[in-house]
Amino acid sequence: MSNSILKNTENSYGLIAIMFHWLMAISIFSLFGLGLYMVELTYYDAWYKGSLDLHKNIGITLFVALMLRIVWRVVNVTPKNADESASEIEKKAAHYAHLALYGLMVFLMISGYLISTADGRAIDVFGLLSIPALPLDFANQEDIAGIIHEVLAWTLILLSAGHALAALKHHFINKNDTLVRMVKVIPRK
Repeated sequence: MSNSILKNTENSYGLIAIMFHWLMAISIFSLFGLGLYMVELTYYDAWYKGSLDLHKNIGITLFVALMLRIVWRVVNVTPKNADESASEIEKKAAHYAHLALYGLMVFLMISGYLISTADGRAIDVFGLLSIPALPLDFANQEDIAGIIHEVLAWTLILLSAGHALAALKHHFINKNDTLVRMVKVIPRK
């Protein structure tokens, strides 16, 4: 596989950035759906513990993927804006929306970690490793982190929906490559 399709170019996202994007998107919406399902379960439901464990395991794995994605973003060129007609306000809004998405993901995952480790126990990740609890001990940690986690999750989903609608607007109304270049690698021009 050519190195040129793996890395970003000035005009296109590379295969690695595209894979990170869709891995994160699918995982986040799946975790959100699982989270909505989990909060309706009682302790005595058959899948209560299994759903919590799955949510934690995917969340920890997603955190690692997010850190790798951030590193990949820092070491790669960022493609120029595909919409040449975009105003400076639109460009800044897109930039800050992307920063907000990254920030929301980081703080969402940290709050999930604080919920899971509030009792001082480590998080077992797919039986492969154990993520220890930090020596934090503040009153109502699980409840406070839970409220923050829920608010951040809803905020992330709403901002992600706005992000998707903006991509569709660029594709169908502005008729530019904004959406296309996050679906496939566009050859160099």
